[in-house]
Amino acid sequence: MDVATSYAWIVWLAFILIFVIVEMLTIYFVFLMLAVGSLGGLVSGLFGAPWWLQLIIAAVISVLLIFTIRPALLRALNRGGDPAKSNVAALIGMGGRVVSTVTPTGGKVKLAVGETWTSRVEPGSRTVEPGENVVVLYIEGATAVVAPAEGSGL
Repeated sequence: MDVATSYAWIVWLAFILIFVIVEMLTIYFVFLMLAVGSLGGLVSGLFGAPWWLQLIIAAVISVLLIFTIRPALLRALNRGGDPAKSNVAALIGMGGRVVSTVTPTGGKVKLAVGETWTSRVEPGSRTVEPGENVVVLYIEGATAVVAPAEGSGL
């Protein structure tokens, strides 16, 4: 038995350990598939396969797992995302009440969540007076661009 075949199990264990550690840091499932492929190489080496056959077995198992199992794992991982909007995305379409007159250059609006925002209407839109209801169209920097809510116009 040559040295490469005799001590290949140590190399396979090192590969498995390195791949598992890298997978824990990345969570892309590529290194997990490489670790499982390395496990296949380790097992084939324990059954007496020469080093070159161990390498081929590890490569074939890794490639098969990357193209078959990995896509399903990624879909399962991404499926659990939180569908609730947050931050600026949650403000789009939110209603509010004008605190100080909103013009194309400025004003203040108190949103439904209780926050008071610097705001403005689109250029060419009418001025919105205090007490009127508005809807947030979009956020531009730290300014809420608003439009009068339906049924609140003059």
